[in-house]
Amino acid sequence: MEPLTTAYPLKYSVPKARVFVVFLSMVFCTAVLCLLQLRFFKPKTKDFYSFEIKDSRGRIVSLEKYRGKATLIVNVASYCQHTDKNYIALQDLHREFGPSHFTVLAFPCNQFGESEPGSSQEIEAFAKGNYGVTFPVFHKIKILGSEAEPAFKFLIDSSKKEPRWNFWKYLVSPEGKVVKFWRPEEPIESIKPEIASLIRQIIMKKREDL
Repeated sequence: MEPLTTAYPLKYSVPKARVFVVFLSMVFCTAVLCLLQLRFFKPKTKDFYSFEIKDSRGRIVSLEKYRGKATLIVNVASYCQHTDKNYIALQDLHREFGPSHFTVLAFPCNQFGESEPGSSQEIEAFAKGNYGVTFPVFHKIKILGSEAEPAFKFLIDSSKKEPRWNFWKYLVSPEGKVVKFWRPEEPIESIKPEIASLIRQIIMKKREDL
């Protein structure tokens, strides 16, 4: 009688083959799922209005409320050589073009010459009391370093321009994209045509949607 040992390798080869097939199927399915996720579930690209910030009293505010408007974002300071000229000019801009299609958004910061030492509420009271501002003045933030406010960091990353002093200005479109920036010493008159252009686009779009 011949020995039956030759049958054993065959006996054990079938389960191993099945395991290998199952493994390949799992790898294939995982790859397909990853491709589908990349195709249909791409992470939403952030824009300026997708962020949340704090108001002067520390309450969370969504910037989504400003979507559809042109906005001029400014890092303000109360005790700076540019304070008087800029606050007056910013309020004039807000009065001329706002508030339906445009607004100024002020972000106090104390990182440039320590020229904004007060609390957020003190800063807001200073701006309203001395310059009659009617645009929002938000919670005091940091612009530089690891603790930089994410919304402002978005402006810097988008424009590739980091503020070097107070009263840098970033114009943001109704869709939340950075259009242009200005340094504090640049005349406010150079900003007006850009704001007017965005407002014309907003009005034309609204007419087309009617």
